[in-house]
Amino acid sequence: MHPYLQVLALALLPAFGNFAGGVVAEMVRVDARLLSRSLHLAAGIVVAVVAVELLPEALGGADPWLVVVGFCLGGLTFALLDRVIEHFAGDEGSTGPWVIYAAVFIDLFSDGLMIGIGSTVSFGLAFVLAIGQVTADIPEGFATIANFRAKGVARAKRLLLAASLVAAPVLGASAGYWLLRDQSTSIQLSALAFTAGLLILAAVEEMLGEAHKSDVDSRTTSLFFLAGFALFVLISSYLGG
Repeated sequence: MHPYLQVLALALLPAFGNFAGGVVAEMVRVDARLLSRSLHLAAGIVVAVVAVELLPEALGGADPWLVVVGFCLGGLTFALLDRVIEHFAGDEGSTGPWVIYAAVFIDLFSDGLMIGIGSTVSFGLAFVLAIGQVTADIPEGFATIANFRAKGVARAKRLLLAASLVAAPVLGASAGYWLLRDQSTSIQLSALAFTAGLLILAAVEEMLGEAHKSDVDSRTTSLFFLAGFALFVLISSYLGG
């Protein structure tokens, strides 16, 4: 099998985890408390991806100033993306699910990007990166579709949106394999820092912001953020080590 096809096969693993989470959201009753907890859990995972995987990897092989520039550019890009979504959505209350969808799309894209770049080192590294993302992506898929469901989006459209997220890791893996594999290590790691900047604002401003719109016990719910962070640390440590 061509190495690129192997990379695509690995990129589908995180997509499968995300879609599975979306399917679970269709099968259970989603109330404000469950939605808030799932968003906290997903936000904890996203912050852990940035703190445990993306930034340490970038800082380990590139100049700090280059990583910081990439990180800040990523954050600015997400802020612009947020403005664009708000402009076209029109209704302020309807922007939340779409921005969260964009955040999860970016996270899955970064998963694929890491798999694509990792494949340039070895297939084994790419495999470990793919497996390490699967479990972490399930809560994100759940939170995305549960949020659309809470906003009254039709079921057929929700399932289509869940399926469309498959494109994110495929695009990321393709970019990592074809566009970045012959680039310098600094450029590859700056790309990871860029996605880190995108994700950190997505988690803090949008996922947690949307979660806090519901009137639930924040003291208990905030523990799910901690649980999401801890979950990814365990996955990254035992499967990524």
